[in-house]
Amino acid sequence: MGAHELHPDPEQDRAGNSASPVGIVVGVDGSDHGQCALVWAAREAERRRRPLHIVTAYSVPIFAASGLDGGYATVDDSVIREGAEAIVKQALEKVSGYNIEVDGSVENGDASGVLLEMSETADLLVFGTRGRGGFVGRLLGSVSSALPAHAKCPTVTVPLVCSDRLGETTEDKRIRAEQAKPGHKQVENVVVVGVDGSEQARIAVLEAADQAERLGATLRVICAVPQFSGSLAWVPAPMDRKALFDDIRIQLDAGMAWLKSHYPKLSVESELLDGSAVDVLVEASRHVELVVVGTRGRGGFTGMLLGSTSGGVLHHAKSPVLVVPDRDDPRLADRAQYGPLPGAA
Repeated sequence: MGAHELHPDPEQDRAGNSASPVGIVVGVDGSDHGQCALVWAAREAERRRRPLHIVTAYSVPIFAASGLDGGYATVDDSVIREGAEAIVKQALEKVSGYNIEVDGSVENGDASGVLLEMSETADLLVFGTRGRGGFVGRLLGSVSSALPAHAKCPTVTVPLVCSDRLGETTEDKRIRAEQAKPGHKQVENVVVVGVDGSEQARIAVLEAADQAERLGATLRVICAVPQFSGSLAWVPAPMDRKALFDDIRIQLDAGMAWLKSHYPKLSVESELLDGSAVDVLVEASRHVELVVVGTRGRGGFTGMLLGSTSGGVLHHAKSPVLVVPDRDDPRLADRAQYGPLPGAA
């Protein structure tokens, strides 16, 4: 069992480890969405054998007076802070059964800013899709939309619909699978990653492969080609589209060969699908453990997958979504050895 500690004093936080936490950081606000994120983060910390840091943030509201002697009035900070501390203490108790090192802190400030600063040292940020409002404001609301695009480390957004999955043991899953109605599709032990041939997508694939290994899951690499986009609308004939698919398949297969060279023991499969990337990945999220996307695309095959796609998937996915920021990785250097790259002459 790991250590469990709350750092309630912001000055102490700045002087201690909680100001620059390492490992997994999870934002909580007392909402059900926050509880789902907390459980997912605790399990991930256990899988990675990394510490877990639980954080909530609040801002003291300021109200303008309406009289002629108007000024500004603030709410008592101590009352708000006590409520925030109670939320973190409750979260610490909830994860006390996990074999992890865990601590918590209450931060005074904008939630997005607090978590963004923590992303500079954390391995991973985790939060729910939306929060409860109240004294913790928008910790899990707009944060879950804005933070993935700006965080310095990967982020995971956990939807409330995952609560049933997160409460299951391996035996629970086995029993549910046996009792499922004929034709009902179960949640597969699969990690899905969306690609578009860009270097950013290859970074996402490497992160997804790492995660699949931790979960003992199959990695499914999906490339979706919409019916029409800015670069495809000029294609006049079905045969041209078939030629496009054939060309993408060659490059996708080359990418798979490259991936397998770095993960020889990982179960990997690929799908080249006709349709909107958002629709394809959201549909896949209904039946898999995790969906992985990059923060943005760079053209690649046809510029059709990432960028706005990651936002669409975040808003509608039924599984946790891992968003991977751009970064350097030495394994990218040998990709060209395995076949043609999108956009290469």
